[in-house]
Amino acid sequence: MRIHLNRKRSRLCYTSFAAFLLAFMCIAACGAQIGQTVISEPDEYSNNYEAKEKFILRAVARVFKEKKMGSNVRIDEENRIVETDFLTQNDWRTKSLARIKPLNWKESEVTLSVITEKRTESGWEMRRLLEKEQYVKIFDTIELKIYEEMYKME
Repeated sequence: MRIHLNRKRSRLCYTSFAAFLLAFMCIAACGAQIGQTVISEPDEYSNNYEAKEKFILRAVARVFKEKKMGSNVRIDEENRIVETDFLTQNDWRTKSLARIKPLNWKESEVTLSVITEKRTESGWEMRRLLEKEQYVKIFDTIELKIYEEMYKME
């Protein structure tokens, strides 16, 4: 009977190891694809906030500065745009753009685009570096900064 239990444990151990190895290989395969997808147009994602435009513009600008999502952050209040120049590091450069669109008296939509390019032999190639999950994190940070901006004004 004891031999029978050891065989079950061995099978369980091998099965667990195989599952772990498979999961590791999947993660490693996905990691190699980051920044490899060449795109012709930058990705855009949108999120809605209940705040005045001025707070949203300032909050987005702060996030761009703090997260180093570009250099020379500019706010264009008339056109409701926050944009940066390219920030170059090694063979990569990043530029960010946010457009604010009022939806009603208390809500605005923010459309965010982070443009990432890689230097190649033929010049700069636009690549997808951020996925939707990273944009969601940026939107969460913007929301926090909006509340901070609103608190400053009181």
